[in-house]
Amino acid sequence: MRIIDCTRAGYEPELAKIFNRPANPPEIDVSVREILTEVQRSGDAALVKFAEKFDHVTLTPDRFRVGEDEIAAAGAQISDKWKHAITTALANVVSFSRQRIPQAWNYSPRPGVTLGERFVPMDRVGVYIPGGTAPLVSTVIHTAGIAKAAGVAEIVAVTPANREGKVHPAVLFAMKTAGVNEIYRLGGVYAVAALAYGTKSIRKVEKIVGPGNAWVTSAKKQAYGQVALDMVAGPSEIMIIADNSARPEFVAADMLSQAEHGSGFEQAVLVTTDAALIDKVRAEFDARRQTLSRGAAIDKVLANGVYFILVHDLDEAADVAGHYAPEHLEIMCRDAERTAGKIKAAGAIFIGEWTPEPIGDFCAGPSHVLPTAGSGRFFSGLTVEGFFRRMSTLQYSREAVQGEIDIVKSFAEMEGLDAHGQSGEVRRI
Repeated sequence: MRIIDCTRAGYEPELAKIFNRPANPPEIDVSVREILTEVQRSGDAALVKFAEKFDHVTLTPDRFRVGEDEIAAAGAQISDKWKHAITTALANVVSFSRQRIPQAWNYSPRPGVTLGERFVPMDRVGVYIPGGTAPLVSTVIHTAGIAKAAGVAEIVAVTPANREGKVHPAVLFAMKTAGVNEIYRLGGVYAVAALAYGTKSIRKVEKIVGPGNAWVTSAKKQAYGQVALDMVAGPSEIMIIADNSARPEFVAADMLSQAEHGSGFEQAVLVTTDAALIDKVRAEFDARRQTLSRGAAIDKVLANGVYFILVHDLDEAADVAGHYAPEHLEIMCRDAERTAGKIKAAGAIFIGEWTPEPIGDFCAGPSHVLPTAGSGRFFSGLTVEGFFRRMSTLQYSREAVQGEIDIVKSFAEMEGLDAHGQSGEVRRI
Protein backbone atom coordinates (compact mmCIF):
# COMPACT_ATOMS: atom_id res chain seq x y z
CA MET A 1 0.00 0.00 0.00
CA ARG A 2 1.30 3.43 -0.93
CA ILE A 3 0.19 6.89 0.12
CA ILE A 4 0.58 9.80 -2.31
CA ASP A 5 0.08 13.14 -0.62
CA CYS A 6 -0.93 15.70 -3.23
CA THR A 7 -1.20 18.39 -0.55
CA ARG A 8 2.59 18.49 -0.31
CA ALA A 9 5.25 19.33 -2.89
CA GLY A 10 7.01 16.64 -4.91
CA TYR A 11 4.15 14.18 -5.38
CA GLU A 12 4.05 14.40 -9.19
CA PRO A 13 6.50 11.58 -10.13
CA GLU A 14 4.75 9.05 -7.91
CA LEU A 15 1.34 10.03 -9.25
CA ALA A 16 2.59 9.79 -12.82
CA LYS A 17 3.54 6.14 -12.24
CA ILE A 18 -0.04 5.07 -11.66
CA PHE A 19 -1.33 7.28 -14.47
CA ASN A 20 1.03 5.51 -16.91
CA ARG A 21 0.36 1.93 -15.81
CA PRO A 22 0.86 -0.60 -18.66
CA ALA A 23 -2.16 -2.54 -19.89
CA ASN A 24 -0.16 -5.77 -20.17
CA PRO A 25 3.48 -6.86 -19.96
CA PRO A 26 4.91 -6.56 -23.51
CA GLU A 27 7.34 -9.44 -23.08
CA ILE A 28 4.60 -12.02 -23.60
CA ASP A 29 3.80 -10.83 -27.11
CA VAL A 30 6.43 -13.02 -28.78
CA SER A 31 5.16 -16.22 -27.16
CA VAL A 32 1.60 -15.30 -28.03
CA ARG A 33 2.55 -14.73 -31.67
CA GLU A 34 4.04 -18.23 -31.83
CA ILE A 35 0.79 -19.79 -30.62
CA LEU A 36 -1.30 -17.74 -33.03
CA THR A 37 0.96 -18.73 -35.93
CA GLU A 38 0.79 -22.41 -35.08
CA VAL A 39 -3.01 -22.36 -34.93
CA GLN A 40 -3.09 -20.61 -38.32
CA ARG A 41 -0.73 -23.23 -39.76
CA SER A 42 -1.95 -26.44 -38.08
CA GLY A 43 -5.56 -25.68 -37.17
CA ASP A 44 -7.29 -28.35 -35.07
CA ALA A 45 -4.04 -30.19 -34.36
CA ALA A 46 -2.66 -27.08 -32.70
CA LEU A 47 -5.82 -26.70 -30.62
CA VAL A 48 -5.45 -30.27 -29.38
CA LYS A 49 -1.80 -29.63 -28.50
CA PHE A 50 -2.42 -26.38 -26.64
CA ALA A 51 -5.47 -27.66 -24.75
CA GLU A 52 -3.21 -30.37 -23.33
CA LYS A 53 -0.31 -28.01 -22.68
CA PHE A 54 -2.14 -25.07 -21.09
CA ASP A 55 -5.42 -26.46 -19.75
CA HIS A 56 -4.21 -30.02 -19.07
CA VAL A 57 -7.19 -31.53 -20.84
CA THR A 58 -7.08 -34.17 -23.57
CA LEU A 59 -9.40 -33.28 -26.44
CA THR A 60 -10.05 -34.40 -29.99
CA PRO A 61 -11.67 -32.14 -32.60
CA ASP A 62 -15.00 -33.92 -32.21
CA ARG A 63 -14.97 -32.96 -28.51
CA PHE A 64 -14.16 -29.27 -28.93
CA ARG A 65 -17.83 -28.36 -29.10
CA VAL A 66 -19.98 -28.87 -26.02
CA GLY A 67 -22.89 -31.16 -26.91
CA GLU A 68 -26.56 -30.39 -26.48
CA ASP A 69 -26.96 -33.12 -23.85
CA GLU A 70 -24.27 -31.57 -21.67
CA ILE A 71 -25.78 -28.12 -22.08
CA ALA A 72 -29.28 -29.38 -21.22
CA ALA A 73 -27.98 -31.21 -18.15
CA ALA A 74 -26.33 -28.07 -16.76
CA GLY A 75 -29.64 -26.64 -15.59
CA ALA A 76 -30.22 -29.60 -13.28
CA GLN A 77 -26.78 -29.15 -11.70
CA ILE A 78 -27.30 -25.65 -10.32
CA SER A 79 -29.74 -24.30 -7.77
CA ASP A 80 -32.91 -22.39 -8.51
CA LYS A 81 -31.33 -19.47 -6.66
CA TRP A 82 -28.47 -19.37 -9.17
CA LYS A 83 -30.88 -19.71 -12.08
CA HIS A 84 -32.90 -16.79 -10.78
CA ALA A 85 -29.76 -14.65 -10.46
CA ILE A 86 -28.73 -15.47 -14.04
CA THR A 87 -32.14 -14.85 -15.60
CA THR A 88 -32.71 -11.64 -13.64
CA ALA A 89 -29.30 -10.22 -14.54
CA LEU A 90 -29.82 -11.18 -18.19
CA ALA A 91 -33.19 -9.41 -18.28
CA ASN A 92 -31.62 -6.26 -16.81
CA VAL A 93 -28.72 -6.25 -19.29
CA VAL A 94 -30.98 -6.92 -22.27
CA SER A 95 -33.39 -4.19 -21.16
CA PHE A 96 -30.56 -1.65 -20.95
CA SER A 97 -29.20 -2.72 -24.34
CA ARG A 98 -32.55 -2.35 -26.04
CA GLN A 99 -32.61 1.33 -25.09
CA ARG A 100 -29.52 1.84 -27.24
CA ILE A 101 -30.25 -0.19 -30.39
CA PRO A 102 -29.40 2.17 -33.27
CA GLN A 103 -32.11 3.04 -35.78
CA ALA A 104 -31.78 3.93 -39.45
CA TRP A 105 -32.21 7.61 -40.23
CA ASN A 106 -31.88 10.04 -43.13
CA TYR A 107 -32.35 13.69 -43.98
CA SER A 108 -32.24 15.96 -47.01
CA PRO A 109 -29.59 18.69 -46.57
CA ARG A 110 -30.00 19.99 -50.14
CA PRO A 111 -32.75 19.55 -52.76
CA GLY A 112 -32.50 16.14 -54.38
CA VAL A 113 -29.92 14.82 -51.87
CA THR A 114 -30.76 12.23 -49.22
CA LEU A 115 -28.12 11.19 -46.68
CA GLY A 116 -28.32 8.87 -43.71
CA GLU A 117 -27.19 5.73 -41.96
CA ARG A 118 -28.30 2.10 -41.74
CA PHE A 119 -27.41 -0.38 -39.03
CA VAL A 120 -27.31 -4.15 -39.54
CA PRO A 121 -26.37 -6.72 -36.85
CA MET A 122 -23.21 -8.73 -37.40
CA ASP A 123 -23.71 -12.32 -38.56
CA ARG A 124 -21.25 -14.20 -36.35
CA VAL A 125 -19.44 -13.00 -33.23
CA GLY A 126 -17.25 -14.74 -30.67
CA VAL A 127 -17.38 -14.19 -26.92
CA TYR A 128 -14.43 -15.12 -24.73
CA ILE A 129 -15.44 -16.24 -21.23
CA PRO A 130 -12.55 -16.56 -18.77
CA GLY A 131 -12.58 -19.62 -16.56
CA GLY A 132 -9.08 -20.13 -15.26
CA THR A 133 -9.26 -18.55 -11.81
CA ALA A 134 -13.05 -18.22 -11.60
CA PRO A 135 -15.99 -19.19 -13.82
CA LEU A 136 -17.14 -15.75 -14.95
CA VAL A 137 -20.82 -16.52 -15.42
CA SER A 138 -21.64 -12.81 -15.47
CA THR A 139 -19.38 -12.24 -18.48
CA VAL A 140 -21.64 -14.51 -20.53
CA ILE A 141 -24.54 -12.17 -19.81
CA HIS A 142 -22.51 -9.02 -20.40
CA THR A 143 -21.30 -10.19 -23.83
CA ALA A 144 -23.56 -12.85 -25.36
CA GLY A 145 -26.67 -11.33 -23.82
CA ILE A 146 -25.94 -8.00 -25.48
CA ALA A 147 -25.11 -9.65 -28.81
CA LYS A 148 -28.45 -11.46 -28.69
CA ALA A 149 -30.25 -8.21 -27.93
CA ALA A 150 -28.57 -6.71 -31.00
CA GLY A 151 -29.91 -9.50 -33.20
CA VAL A 152 -26.61 -11.26 -33.96
CA ALA A 153 -27.51 -14.50 -35.76
CA GLU A 154 -24.62 -16.70 -34.57
CA ILE A 155 -23.02 -16.26 -31.16
CA VAL A 156 -19.98 -18.47 -30.54
CA ALA A 157 -18.57 -18.87 -27.03
CA VAL A 158 -15.17 -20.22 -26.00
CA THR A 159 -14.19 -20.98 -22.42
CA PRO A 160 -11.53 -23.24 -20.91
CA ALA A 161 -12.53 -26.65 -19.55
CA ASN A 162 -11.31 -28.28 -16.37
CA ARG A 163 -9.01 -31.32 -16.40
CA GLU A 164 -11.99 -33.59 -16.99
CA GLY A 165 -12.98 -31.58 -20.03
CA LYS A 166 -16.04 -30.11 -18.31
CA VAL A 167 -17.33 -26.54 -18.35
CA HIS A 168 -18.88 -25.14 -15.18
CA PRO A 169 -22.64 -25.86 -15.31
CA ALA A 170 -23.57 -22.29 -14.33
CA VAL A 171 -21.56 -21.02 -17.32
CA LEU A 172 -23.34 -23.46 -19.63
CA PHE A 173 -26.77 -22.54 -18.25
CA ALA A 174 -26.00 -18.84 -18.72
CA MET A 175 -24.80 -19.45 -22.29
CA LYS A 176 -27.94 -21.36 -23.20
CA THR A 177 -30.17 -18.75 -21.55
CA ALA A 178 -28.33 -15.86 -23.23
CA GLY A 179 -28.75 -17.39 -26.70
CA VAL A 180 -25.28 -18.75 -27.47
CA ASN A 181 -25.41 -20.99 -30.56
CA GLU A 182 -22.04 -22.77 -30.33
CA ILE A 183 -19.94 -23.48 -27.23
CA TYR A 184 -16.33 -24.68 -27.41
CA ARG A 185 -14.31 -25.97 -24.44
CA LEU A 186 -11.19 -24.05 -25.44
CA GLY A 187 -9.38 -21.27 -23.62
CA GLY A 188 -6.54 -18.81 -23.71
CA VAL A 189 -4.57 -17.71 -26.74
CA TYR A 190 -5.40 -20.76 -28.81
CA ALA A 191 -9.14 -20.18 -28.38
CA VAL A 192 -8.78 -16.59 -29.56
CA ALA A 193 -6.82 -17.87 -32.55
CA ALA A 194 -9.56 -20.35 -33.41
CA LEU A 195 -12.16 -17.57 -33.40
CA ALA A 196 -9.99 -15.14 -35.34
CA TYR A 197 -8.62 -17.45 -38.04
CA GLY A 198 -10.93 -20.45 -38.04
CA THR A 199 -10.04 -24.14 -38.28
CA LYS A 200 -11.65 -27.17 -39.90
CA SER A 201 -13.88 -27.59 -36.84
CA ILE A 202 -14.54 -23.95 -35.95
CA ARG A 203 -15.60 -21.27 -38.41
CA LYS A 204 -14.04 -17.86 -37.85
CA VAL A 205 -16.06 -14.99 -36.44
CA GLU A 206 -16.35 -11.34 -37.39
CA LYS A 207 -15.71 -9.89 -33.95
CA ILE A 208 -14.31 -11.10 -30.61
CA VAL A 209 -15.50 -9.57 -27.35
CA GLY A 210 -14.90 -10.32 -23.70
CA PRO A 211 -12.16 -9.90 -21.09
CA GLY A 212 -9.22 -12.18 -20.39
CA ASN A 213 -5.79 -12.36 -18.83
CA ALA A 214 -2.68 -10.71 -20.25
CA TRP A 215 -2.16 -13.57 -22.72
CA VAL A 216 -5.71 -13.39 -24.05
CA THR A 217 -5.46 -9.63 -24.36
CA SER A 218 -2.19 -9.89 -26.31
CA ALA A 219 -3.78 -12.48 -28.61
CA LYS A 220 -6.75 -10.23 -29.32
CA LYS A 221 -4.45 -7.30 -30.01
CA GLN A 222 -2.32 -9.29 -32.45
CA ALA A 223 -5.35 -10.77 -34.24
CA TYR A 224 -6.88 -7.33 -34.81
CA GLY A 225 -7.45 -6.79 -38.51
CA GLN A 226 -8.29 -10.43 -39.10
CA VAL A 227 -11.21 -9.84 -36.79
CA ALA A 228 -12.81 -6.86 -35.04
CA LEU A 229 -12.39 -6.37 -31.28
CA ASP A 230 -14.27 -4.71 -28.46
CA MET A 231 -11.08 -3.26 -26.93
CA VAL A 232 -7.65 -4.20 -25.59
CA ALA A 233 -8.02 -4.32 -21.82
CA GLY A 234 -5.71 -5.12 -18.93
CA PRO A 235 -6.16 -6.20 -15.31
CA SER A 236 -9.18 -4.94 -13.40
CA GLU A 237 -9.02 -1.70 -11.43
CA ILE A 238 -11.17 0.43 -9.18
CA MET A 239 -10.84 4.00 -7.98
CA ILE A 240 -12.97 5.48 -5.21
CA ILE A 241 -13.43 9.18 -4.54
CA ALA A 242 -14.40 9.76 -0.91
CA ASP A 243 -14.62 12.49 1.69
CA ASN A 244 -15.04 12.25 5.47
CA SER A 245 -18.67 11.19 5.09
CA ALA A 246 -17.66 7.85 3.52
CA ARG A 247 -17.96 4.64 5.49
CA PRO A 248 -14.54 2.96 5.67
CA GLU A 249 -16.08 -0.52 5.64
CA PHE A 250 -17.82 0.28 2.33
CA VAL A 251 -14.62 1.66 0.81
CA ALA A 252 -12.48 -1.29 1.87
CA ALA A 253 -15.01 -3.90 0.80
CA ASP A 254 -15.33 -2.36 -2.66
CA MET A 255 -11.59 -2.01 -3.17
CA LEU A 256 -11.09 -5.65 -2.19
CA SER A 257 -13.79 -6.72 -4.64
CA GLN A 258 -11.45 -5.93 -7.51
CA ALA A 259 -8.26 -7.07 -5.79
CA GLU A 260 -9.56 -10.66 -5.72
CA HIS A 261 -9.80 -11.07 -9.49
CA GLY A 262 -6.74 -13.26 -9.65
CA SER A 263 -3.85 -11.93 -11.73
CA GLY A 264 -2.21 -10.01 -8.91
CA PHE A 265 -1.81 -6.99 -11.23
CA GLU A 266 -5.13 -5.35 -10.31
CA GLN A 267 -5.19 -1.87 -8.82
CA ALA A 268 -7.40 -0.38 -6.12
CA VAL A 269 -7.07 3.37 -5.54
CA LEU A 270 -8.67 5.65 -2.97
CA VAL A 271 -8.67 9.38 -3.67
CA THR A 272 -9.77 11.26 -0.58
CA THR A 273 -9.88 14.66 1.05
CA ASP A 274 -9.74 13.04 4.51
CA ALA A 275 -6.37 11.78 5.80
CA ALA A 276 -8.07 9.99 8.69
CA LEU A 277 -10.10 7.87 6.25
CA ILE A 278 -6.90 6.29 4.92
CA ASP A 279 -6.01 4.78 8.30
CA LYS A 280 -9.57 3.58 8.81
CA VAL A 281 -9.65 1.87 5.42
CA ARG A 282 -6.29 0.19 6.05
CA ALA A 283 -7.62 -1.21 9.31
CA GLU A 284 -10.67 -2.52 7.46
CA PHE A 285 -8.39 -4.19 4.91
CA ASP A 286 -6.61 -6.09 7.67
CA ALA A 287 -9.88 -7.25 9.22
CA ARG A 288 -11.61 -8.22 6.00
CA ARG A 289 -8.60 -9.91 4.42
CA GLN A 290 -8.88 -12.69 7.01
CA THR A 291 -12.40 -13.55 5.84
CA LEU A 292 -11.67 -13.85 2.11
CA SER A 293 -10.92 -17.04 0.17
CA ARG A 294 -8.71 -15.66 -2.62
CA GLY A 295 -5.90 -14.64 -0.34
CA ALA A 296 -2.82 -15.06 -2.52
CA ALA A 297 -4.05 -12.78 -5.30
CA ILE A 298 -5.37 -10.23 -2.81
CA ASP A 299 -2.06 -10.12 -0.94
CA LYS A 300 -0.19 -9.29 -4.17
CA VAL A 301 -2.54 -6.41 -4.87
CA LEU A 302 -2.40 -5.15 -1.29
CA ALA A 303 1.40 -5.14 -1.54
CA ASN A 304 1.80 -3.55 -4.97
CA GLY A 305 -1.49 -2.27 -6.34
CA VAL A 306 -3.22 -0.32 -3.57
CA TYR A 307 -2.81 3.45 -3.52
CA PHE A 308 -4.18 6.13 -1.22
CA ILE A 309 -4.12 9.61 -2.77
CA LEU A 310 -4.73 12.57 -0.47
CA VAL A 311 -6.03 15.69 -2.24
CA HIS A 312 -7.08 19.20 -1.22
CA ASP A 313 -10.70 19.01 -2.36
CA LEU A 314 -13.21 17.08 -4.46
CA ASP A 315 -12.51 19.13 -7.57
CA GLU A 316 -8.89 17.98 -7.41
CA ALA A 317 -10.11 14.43 -6.83
CA ALA A 318 -12.22 14.60 -9.99
CA ASP A 319 -9.21 15.88 -11.93
CA VAL A 320 -7.05 12.99 -10.66
CA ALA A 321 -9.78 10.52 -11.63
CA GLY A 322 -10.07 12.00 -15.12
CA HIS A 323 -6.34 11.57 -15.70
CA TYR A 324 -6.29 8.04 -14.29
CA ALA A 325 -9.46 7.08 -16.26
CA PRO A 326 -10.33 4.07 -14.10
CA GLU A 327 -12.22 1.06 -15.34
CA HIS A 328 -14.56 1.46 -12.35
CA LEU A 329 -15.02 4.74 -10.50
CA GLU A 330 -17.04 4.89 -7.30
CA ILE A 331 -17.99 8.21 -5.76
CA MET A 332 -18.76 8.22 -2.04
CA CYS A 333 -19.02 11.80 -0.89
CA ARG A 334 -21.52 14.52 -0.14
CA ASP A 335 -23.34 15.60 -3.31
CA ALA A 336 -21.88 12.66 -5.23
CA GLU A 337 -23.81 13.59 -8.37
CA ARG A 338 -22.05 16.95 -8.52
CA THR A 339 -18.63 15.28 -8.37
CA ALA A 340 -19.72 12.69 -10.93
CA GLY A 341 -20.60 15.48 -13.32
CA LYS A 342 -16.99 16.68 -13.22
CA ILE A 343 -15.47 13.33 -14.30
CA LYS A 344 -13.92 13.45 -17.78
CA ALA A 345 -12.95 9.80 -18.26
CA ALA A 346 -13.93 6.47 -16.70
CA GLY A 347 -15.26 3.14 -17.87
CA ALA A 348 -18.26 3.28 -15.54
CA ILE A 349 -19.22 5.67 -12.72
CA PHE A 350 -20.95 4.33 -9.61
CA ILE A 351 -22.63 7.23 -7.85
CA GLY A 352 -23.26 7.22 -4.10
CA GLU A 353 -22.48 4.81 -1.29
CA TRP A 354 -25.38 2.51 -2.18
CA THR A 355 -23.99 1.72 -5.65
CA PRO A 356 -21.14 -0.78 -5.16
CA GLU A 357 -19.05 -1.78 -8.15
CA PRO A 358 -20.12 -5.48 -8.05
CA ILE A 359 -23.70 -4.43 -8.79
CA GLY A 360 -22.32 -3.34 -12.16
CA ASP A 361 -20.25 -6.50 -12.52
CA PHE A 362 -23.31 -8.66 -12.19
CA CYS A 363 -26.80 -7.33 -12.65
CA ALA A 364 -27.33 -3.55 -13.05
CA GLY A 365 -27.60 -3.36 -16.85
CA PRO A 366 -24.59 -1.74 -18.60
CA SER A 367 -21.90 -4.18 -19.71
CA HIS A 368 -19.03 -4.84 -17.34
CA VAL A 369 -16.62 -5.15 -20.29
CA LEU A 370 -14.84 -1.82 -19.80
CA PRO A 371 -11.60 -0.05 -20.76
CA THR A 372 -8.65 -0.30 -18.36
CA ALA A 373 -5.14 1.09 -17.91
CA GLY A 374 -6.22 4.63 -18.75
CA SER A 375 -7.68 3.67 -22.12
CA GLY A 376 -11.00 5.08 -20.93
CA ARG A 377 -9.61 8.40 -22.19
CA PHE A 378 -10.08 7.16 -25.77
CA PHE A 379 -12.13 3.91 -25.60
CA SER A 380 -15.56 3.18 -24.19
CA GLY A 381 -17.07 0.03 -22.75
CA LEU A 382 -18.91 -2.62 -24.73
CA THR A 383 -22.42 -1.61 -25.81
CA VAL A 384 -25.07 -3.03 -28.10
CA GLU A 385 -23.94 -0.67 -30.89
CA GLY A 386 -20.69 -2.63 -31.02
CA PHE A 387 -22.53 -5.57 -32.58
CA PHE A 388 -23.84 -3.59 -35.54
CA ARG A 389 -22.36 -2.63 -38.87
CA ARG A 390 -22.95 1.04 -39.58
CA MET A 391 -23.40 1.95 -43.25
CA SER A 392 -23.69 5.47 -44.60
CA THR A 393 -26.37 5.93 -47.27
CA LEU A 394 -26.16 8.55 -50.04
CA GLN A 395 -28.66 9.22 -52.81
CA TYR A 396 -28.60 12.06 -55.39
CA SER A 397 -31.16 12.90 -57.99
CA ARG A 398 -30.18 13.66 -61.61
CA GLU A 399 -30.67 17.35 -60.97
CA ALA A 400 -28.88 17.44 -57.61
CA VAL A 401 -25.61 15.96 -58.84
CA GLN A 402 -25.24 18.73 -61.44
CA GLY A 403 -24.56 21.28 -58.71
CA GLU A 404 -21.62 19.34 -57.30
CA ILE A 405 -19.86 18.01 -60.42
CA ASP A 406 -17.49 20.98 -60.46
CA ILE A 407 -16.60 20.34 -56.81
CA VAL A 408 -15.80 16.71 -57.67
CA LYS A 409 -13.63 17.86 -60.58
CA SER A 410 -11.77 20.37 -58.39
CA PHE A 411 -10.89 17.73 -55.81
CA ALA A 412 -9.88 15.34 -58.59
CA GLU A 413 -7.49 17.99 -59.93
CA MET A 414 -6.04 18.70 -56.47
CA GLU A 415 -5.44 15.01 -55.79
CA GLY A 416 -4.37 14.04 -59.31
CA LEU A 417 -7.19 11.51 -59.74
CA ASP A 418 -8.46 11.98 -63.30
CA ALA A 419 -10.88 9.04 -63.25
CA HIS A 420 -12.63 10.54 -60.22
CA GLY A 421 -13.20 13.71 -62.19
CA GLN A 422 -14.48 11.81 -65.21
CA SER A 423 -16.95 9.92 -63.00
CA GLY A 424 -18.54 13.25 -62.21
CA GLU A 425 -18.20 14.82 -65.66
CA VAL A 426 -19.84 11.89 -67.45
CA ARG A 427 -23.03 12.73 -65.57
CA ARG A 428 -23.17 16.35 -66.69
CA ILE A 429 -26.28 17.13 -68.70
